[in-house]
Amino acid sequence: MRTLNLNPFNPGILKKILPFGIMVLLAFNSYFIVIEGHVGVVKRFGEAKHQQNPGLHFKIPLIETVEMIEVRTRKNAEKMASSTKEQMPVTIEVSVNWTVNKEAALELFKRYGGLTQFEQRILDPRFRSATKDTIPQFEAEQLIQDRASAIQGIERRLSEEMAEFPVVVDNIQIENIVLPKKYINSIEIKQTEKNLAAAEEHKLERQRLEALRAVNTADAKAKGILKVAEAEAQSILLKGRAEAKAIEAKAKALKNNPLIVKLTEAQAWDGQLPQTMLGQGAMPIMDMRQSVSPPKP
Repeated sequence: MRTLNLNPFNPGILKKILPFGIMVLLAFNSYFIVIEGHVGVVKRFGEAKHQQNPGLHFKIPLIETVEMIEVRTRKNAEKMASSTKEQMPVTIEVSVNWTVNKEAALELFKRYGGLTQFEQRILDPRFRSATKDTIPQFEAEQLIQDRASAIQGIERRLSEEMAEFPVVVDNIQIENIVLPKKYINSIEIKQTEKNLAAAEEHKLERQRLEALRAVNTADAKAKGILKVAEAEAQSILLKGRAEAKAIEAKAKALKNNPLIVKLTEAQAWDGQLPQTMLGQGAMPIMDMRQSVSPPKP
């Protein structure tokens, strides 16, 4: 009776499987994929040779390896103790966004060995230094009310420190400022007083504007009345001049033509004859009613 040899270490089976396994291993190690937002640094026996952009690429199996370097924006945050210009203790939380220059990823890897090493050895110490050097330039109240100026100071200092490195500092934010509670209360009281003063000033300004508006209205009304009076006076003056010219023209006409006097008297006669005629001595010499007798039938 024939027996089966089920020993998995049978030399014959291993000779058949081993070459196939080696081929599969080599095939799986002959390519790599770089995902978006990264570049691939290809190392040959540990030495960085070149970098590859996102996509499918090939490498020499067992000889070349690939290190992925992220070139998207990264965020580092720090929480540190410092002091203000008036030597008040303050705890500040700041963050920085930064990006590796894509074309210089290979250089960064050669010089620093990767992003983690670069952050620990280069970026973080300089970020802390820039923050601690900037915060003491501001008083506590300035930090509370005007963070933008402090942020600009940190950005300016850090950008100068990082100018020689293959990265770009994108944005810095002051996430939180922690001051002694007693001082926070005093700031709130002072701010309330400022708000009340500003409200009172606004009220006074509004009253001033309303008073000025009333004065302007009254002035405009007075000017309107004056304009009407001037118009009326001008009208009267023009009317008087017209009447004077008419009288003057009439006088000239009477002077040049005596018959007009008769015509004027005739126009003014009411149709009644005078009842008495006076002589030179103002004595009645004739009664017109008695001298004139009705005609006989």
